[in-house]
Amino acid sequence: MNARAFFSKTVDFILPPRCAVTGTPVDAPGMISADVWAQMRFIDAPFCRLCGLPFDFLEAEDAEDAENTEDMEMLCGACLDNPPVFDRARSAFVYQGAGRDLILAFKHGDRLHLVRALTQWTMRAGAEILEKTDTLIPVPLHRRRLWQRRYNQSALLARALAEKYPQMIYAPEALRRTRATPPQKGLSRKERQKNMRRAFAVPETAAPAASAAAVLKDKNVTLIDDVFTSGATLNACAAVLKKAGAQNVFALTPARVVLE
Repeated sequence: MNARAFFSKTVDFILPPRCAVTGTPVDAPGMISADVWAQMRFIDAPFCRLCGLPFDFLEAEDAEDAENTEDMEMLCGACLDNPPVFDRARSAFVYQGAGRDLILAFKHGDRLHLVRALTQWTMRAGAEILEKTDTLIPVPLHRRRLWQRRYNQSALLARALAEKYPQMIYAPEALRRTRATPPQKGLSRKERQKNMRRAFAVPETAAPAASAAAVLKDKNVTLIDDVFTSGATLNACAAVLKKAGAQNVFALTPARVVLE
């Protein structure tokens, strides 16, 4: 056992890792308790082919039949009416109850150790997308918001994913937020879209010693964010990246808002 592993085990013995939601002891840092796990609503098929919205309105028997039929290629009403700019999006769990508590603890509660579990779940949900990904980009925060929060939770997730896929280009500088947009909470879909107009840009240099063209042109790009709400932010990012030469733009988030 090396010194780092020995130190980690010693710390865990003295200060056992605890569930970020309940505070009860768990096996490893970043894990959650069995009670919280039971309250999570993980997203499985059937779901919208484009945005990943789960089709919870299907009866259990219909949902089972859909797994083996072309119904898996169904689109939700929103994507039929207004196809998204991004090519495909997937999320791991529904943003409610314990899932919401986890994201808020990670985003605003300095529970950065949660990145381990969130990364694993996001990898599972987005396995098909990650296999096709050339470049990984986190949704950026405006410098004022970054200064207030001290870290970009999306960048932490993207970096953790990039470590699992060393063949990918991790390009956190490939996309910048050009203006501080008001909070999206409480806005309608159209208001969110308006709020995101001209909020992002691709700088000439997208990574250290690399041009935007080198990391984007004809590449399959995957955006990483913490929560998929209306898709307005992801659409705005995708539009800018495609204009800069990206071939396809996918999106992955641990959580997804689902209206009942």
